[in-house]
Amino acid sequence: MEIHITENAEKKLRAQTEGKQGVYKIVYDTEDCCAVNGIAMLWFVEQPEHTDSKVKTNGLSVFIEKAKEIFFDEQLTIDYAEEKGCFQLKSPNQYFNPCMSLIIKS
Repeated sequence: MEIHITENAEKKLRAQTEGKQGVYKIVYDTEDCCAVNGIAMLWFVEQPEHTDSKVKTNGLSVFIEKAKEIFFDEQLTIDYAEEKGCFQLKSPNQYFNPCMSLIIKS
């Protein structure tokens, strides 16, 4: 798996986490639904868990829970949509979340 982070998204991520210690994590949230009907979320956590794996990126460190990688495509992009004021997780084939906030958990 590989994630490309656009320049605009990286700038927004850095601005929102400036002065904080932690890492970015893609979470496949299935709370209140079954495992195949989750939604991709972007978290900033203090540190990755032992069940997380580091994803190859073009810059920032991003982690994902190993067991949830199957729900995503091999090539992903994290972008920032100025007109909506939110991040997007997408692949060449689909949007995994067209409007997600960065949730700071640390």
